[in-house]
Amino acid sequence: MKSKIFVFLPLALTLVFLIGPFIVIVMAGLSSGNNLAFPPPGLSLKWVIKVFSIESFRDSFAMSMFLAIFGTLAALILGIPASYAMSRYKVPGAETVRLIVSSPIIVPGIIVGLALLRYFVVPLSLSITLALFVAHTALILPYAVRVVSASLNNLRSDIEEAAILLGASRAGAFFRVVLPNIRGGVLSAFILGFVTSFNQVPVSLFLSGPGVRTLPIDMIGYMETTYDPSVAALAALLAFLSIGIVFVAERFLGFTRYV
Repeated sequence: MKSKIFVFLPLALTLVFLIGPFIVIVMAGLSSGNNLAFPPPGLSLKWVIKVFSIESFRDSFAMSMFLAIFGTLAALILGIPASYAMSRYKVPGAETVRLIVSSPIIVPGIIVGLALLRYFVVPLSLSITLALFVAHTALILPYAVRVVSASLNNLRSDIEEAAILLGASRAGAFFRVVLPNIRGGVLSAFILGFVTSFNQVPVSLFLSGPGVRTLPIDMIGYMETTYDPSVAALAALLAFLSIGIVFVAERFLGFTRYV
């Protein structure tokens, strides 16, 4: 009996540590009071409904979705060929390329944002939307290269060579043989890039401007002036959205069959 307690007690504490903050946010977002507090005086959906009526949240959510989807797609379009070249060929300076591509992960985000603003956005007079798109693409690219490279390294190269010997072109072998076999890695890279972009704060903080902000930056600005539970309700909705994305990927795309 005592041995079971020693086994399940750390498990229970771990679950409380992981799930506890999520429960607190959900309960605070469902509060019937007018101020952000836990435990809530009562339960109500009024703050969840109010989230959809705040125009700035709607606009910043659309911007975050645009950056997350198209920034991730752009990173994959750049990252997949780069990963393939470095995995299948002896590219001169491949390690240097990997280091440069991985730099957005190594360097703190606040430094990346300041550097992009000072040496890229301001000299080229880029619009805010374009600057955010370029920055998010650059931040997602390392994840795309690393994940896709891992999938390519686990795929035997002789399978591709067999397709070429049977008459397929190099491009045909890539699209018909290689790409279908690494779709699990591509899907993983897309989900990781989407979540990374959507929750990005330091870089977006430097590059956001009047009327153009991502949702996390808009939430921070909202909390500076307003203390109602709207932000908690929005955070809970975003958490459920993330869970839904993973569930859809698992249920309809057969994620576990490819990894």
